[in-house]
Amino acid sequence: MSGTLYVVATPIGNLEDMGLRALRALREVDLIACEDTRRTRTLLARFAITTRVTSYFEHNKLQKGRHLLGLLAEGKSIALVTDAGTPGISDPGFLLVKEARAAGAKVVPIPGPSAVVAALAAAGIPADRFVFEGFLPSKPGRRLSRLKALRDLDMTVVLYESPHRLLKTLEAIVQVFGEVQLVVARELTKQFEEIRSGTPSEHLGHFAGQAVRGEFTLVIARGCPGGTPGVY
Repeated sequence: MSGTLYVVATPIGNLEDMGLRALRALREVDLIACEDTRRTRTLLARFAITTRVTSYFEHNKLQKGRHLLGLLAEGKSIALVTDAGTPGISDPGFLLVKEARAAGAKVVPIPGPSAVVAALAAAGIPADRFVFEGFLPSKPGRRLSRLKALRDLDMTVVLYESPHRLLKTLEAIVQVFGEVQLVVARELTKQFEEIRSGTPSEHLGHFAGQAVRGEFTLVIARGCPGGTPGVY
């Protein structure tokens, strides 16, 4: 294949985090493949980018993936973006990258924002050894089983969680990990960013008395006591 697939990271909230190299790639490629064309067009409009976009998401990844591979075979250049952050992290983008590499296309990563890295950087928790789990299973039994497996790895754990499941996940963390140090990062890089440190029970006490909103990243410190809660 003579085409190139650019894997382009985009802001997770604050548009000022958009990188210069990412902007150049989005302007110069033949096509941008994205999860939600509406969200991506909003981002492109902010930077006056007029490149054509097409959808590539969980429910059309097989059919659309074949189409995109055909374009790469014709020598076209394609940028792969996700709704926010780095493609391939908890989204179907990895499949297109895998197939493009297997077909012989050149794959070029353009790194940038990532909620995983941002949360670790602000947590004050050792990150020399960590595991990223993404979203835990929704069923209670499977959620507990997965947390027990993560506990046995003896390293820092990073999770994503939705607002409507946050309290149940905090309860499960207490049950499996005990009162360890836990950082809860909400709405990273956005206007209402909040990064709280404390124990799982302390976080439960904080969030149980309010309407839980936003996108959450949780950082669990294996074997570290919770210490004094704080917010910054």
